[in-house]
Amino acid sequence: MISENQSNRLNFYDYLQQECEKLKSKELWRILRRVESEQSSRIIVEGKSYINFSSNDYLGLACHPALKEAAIKAIEKYGAGSGASRLICGSISIHHKLEERLADFKQTEAALSFSSGYLTAIGAICSLVGKGDIVILDRLAHSCLIDATRLSGAKLVVFRHNDCEHLESVLKRINNGRPANQKVLIVTETVFSMDGDIAPLKQIVELKEKYGSWLMVDEAHATGIYKSGIVNSLGICEAVEVQMGTLGKAVGASGGFICGKKVLIEYLINKARSFIFTTAPPPAASAAALEGINIIDSDEGKVRAGMLLSLIDELKMSLLSADTDVSNIQSAIFPIILGSNEKATKVAKYLMENGIYIPAIRYPTVPKNSARLRITLTANHNPEDVRLLTLSLKSASGI
Repeated sequence: MISENQSNRLNFYDYLQQECEKLKSKELWRILRRVESEQSSRIIVEGKSYINFSSNDYLGLACHPALKEAAIKAIEKYGAGSGASRLICGSISIHHKLEERLADFKQTEAALSFSSGYLTAIGAICSLVGKGDIVILDRLAHSCLIDATRLSGAKLVVFRHNDCEHLESVLKRINNGRPANQKVLIVTETVFSMDGDIAPLKQIVELKEKYGSWLMVDEAHATGIYKSGIVNSLGICEAVEVQMGTLGKAVGASGGFICGKKVLIEYLINKARSFIFTTAPPPAASAAALEGINIIDSDEGKVRAGMLLSLIDELKMSLLSADTDVSNIQSAIFPIILGSNEKATKVAKYLMENGIYIPAIRYPTVPKNSARLRITLTANHNPEDVRLLTLSLKSASGI
């Protein structure tokens, strides 16, 4: 017999349906589209071919024969899975080889790999700070960095995007009466994932040193395009306590990593819960990532990066001539901000109908009222692709 209290309670499935309808009414409904081809500049989605301008495979390595061969050999030698967490018996030699190569590539003492970039952020931030500490985030920092800060229990403070004057005012306020044992961690990206611009890292380093803070930099969208990353290209490796990166973008594989001093890596091995309490990455993923790093660090990698940078310049000039403000773009990411969710989804649908694949990016991935197309270029694109994209965007401008 159902009691009166039970009959008045919201049914689980009714609640889910109501929430789904709310998302649909706000043009925030998302679906999974089945990709039936390899990851490249051309993809087949539900039986139709598109030029793909949405991939983070910036150097076109995800389907590189050398990465596939490395993954196959790793499966043949080590099997499909690692069998356990790294601290039990899953710390296979290929994981160690990858980390040694990453440390060499990033010019740091040591490195530690994780199963994903998201788990990397969670493991690092939650290990380094906690209740009573402060994390200062760029307003446009990736959600994994925001979530990690919230999970850590530290106080989250935001500074305006790439605004060092505002960052300094935040640091001054925090330092006024700051306890001696309070940790303050500044977290930013180099290339911002949804805006394509670059953080003023040298100025941020000056501020963190002036006010006695720590700095964590996520190089997810810079590594590979700028060889080992912008931190190294600026010569500030020693000043950045925590370098974070991903193996699933320009590297062409999957996973994430932290690079830094040996003591940092030893600390994370013992403290990072997202490292300790998860099965080690599949050997094939680590082997592919290792090969991806090797290619990036080779003459072929330089050629691929050069091709990509040339295409970036070409698209930038085309968009600027069409009165689209991309003057601050210095990466493979081009945001076309349309504002409303409805307009973004309409333009994305129109482009799909014309053979161009660029899904609409909406809240909560980006702030409200800043829905956009997030165009990404890869080394697998060519000038004709850029020309077709520019023409399609121009014809879609009246929507």
